[in-house]
Amino acid sequence: MKSTLFLAILFVFSSPLFAQTKMPKASTKNLGSSNSIKAPNKKKEKPVKVKIQTSEGDIVLELNKEKAPISVANFLSYVESDFYNDLIFHRVIDDFMIQGGGFDKALSLRPPKGAIKNEASNGLQNKRGTIAMARTPDPDSASSQFFINLKDNTFLNYKGPLPRDYGYAVFGEVVEGMDVVDKIGKTKTTSSGQMRDVPETPILIKKVIKLEDSETVEAPKTS
Repeated sequence: MKSTLFLAILFVFSSPLFAQTKMPKASTKNLGSSNSIKAPNKKKEKPVKVKIQTSEGDIVLELNKEKAPISVANFLSYVESDFYNDLIFHRVIDDFMIQGGGFDKALSLRPPKGAIKNEASNGLQNKRGTIAMARTPDPDSASSQFFINLKDNTFLNYKGPLPRDYGYAVFGEVVEGMDVVDKIGKTKTTSSGQMRDVPETPILIKKVIKLEDSETVEAPKTS
């Protein structure tokens, strides 16, 4: 009952969208005789890091392109278009998660792009410090909104192909600034209109930037 209630609270305000993306199937190539069939060499993807600059300090994420290619590409497309700049963490539930990526300080929804395929079956778990896609009850409805888990939320993991069991797709994890995440999680919240768990003092997402390999990741700061 508690898990079901948390799910309803977390995702009821995500904008419902319906498009989805199909991924190409993996293939093998015959390199000679029938005894020399080998899978093509697959270059290991370099981890992608992004920095969320918030009014409470910086959060650095490492995104998993190998296991969540659709979710990562989707997230980066919003980052590169500056979509997340000046939005807020609009839902904060202590000892559960912090959610953002959809609303500004006036609690106006910034219209997202189309929805994406749910990758919750990729084996990544909703553990403390992981980032995952928020969505409506439709498994394939995630767009721009995301959440960071404040604890291990196993009830959000993939359990099966039915919509009620599909879970929420993890696509990365916090590698620096978990203290900032925890601080945001302790923020005092209120209700505003139909929305609950809204921070009384807005937690601003100032900017989200992709970190280049050569860029030095600074230690997280608080203001």
